[in-house]
Amino acid sequence: MQTILFHSTIFGPIHSRRLGTSLGVNLSPADGKVCSFDCLYCEAGFNAQGAGRAGLPPRDTVCALLEAKLRDMKDSCSSLDVITFSGNGEPTMHPDFEGVVEDTLRLRDMYFPDAKVSVLSNSTRLGSEAVCRALMKVDNNILKLDSAIDETVRLIDRPNSPDFSVASVVEKLKRFEGQAIIQTMMLRGEYGGRTVDNTTEEEVSALIEAYRAVRPREVMLYSLDRPTPAKGLVKVEIGELSGIGRRIEEATGIKVQVN
Repeated sequence: MQTILFHSTIFGPIHSRRLGTSLGVNLSPADGKVCSFDCLYCEAGFNAQGAGRAGLPPRDTVCALLEAKLRDMKDSCSSLDVITFSGNGEPTMHPDFEGVVEDTLRLRDMYFPDAKVSVLSNSTRLGSEAVCRALMKVDNNILKLDSAIDETVRLIDRPNSPDFSVASVVEKLKRFEGQAIIQTMMLRGEYGGRTVDNTTEEEVSALIEAYRAVRPREVMLYSLDRPTPAKGLVKVEIGELSGIGRRIEEATGIKVQVN
């Protein structure tokens, strides 16, 4: 089984194909995975591997580790484009997420004021006012919407909640009023005897309607780049992605970044 990617709270910097030189903040355990989705394509593996024993890193620990790393990078004249919340699960599940974001913004301003702060989130915690306040403060509020069809989300993203619905997520995404970037993973293949494909005419048309409703600042389309825990998934090549991106831009007027 594909297992967790990150064995520390602060990791990198690494090169992100979408964000540049990125210093990562992992608010999940360093020895396990905690997420409200169980995506077929997750680079950190399936949730079945467990949450480990380390627990979620406390706010003060995250702050101290991040400051130490930023200070070292500053002293060594390193460059930094972005501080990114990602890691071994859903960062907004951390109980002190808002406070950690506030600490991160303060430290960014002290050490690398030109760097952006980004959050990669699966959009499942938008019912929390504290989470939404925090997301409104960051430079890049990047929220997942892999399909606008419930059945497809349940196949690809496998939400933990039986009450999950795309309609509810779209309503919550509207509140950001252009202060959000929507990230959509495009893929196809087979899993558990079922066809996986969110590139069909029905799927793209439904996504276009969802993007129109949300009016994000930007849409990021991407596909597989690393090994996935589910076998049988196929990358959508850049030419096809670009074609889908052009169609979305023409239909919505929203900028689409294709990676």
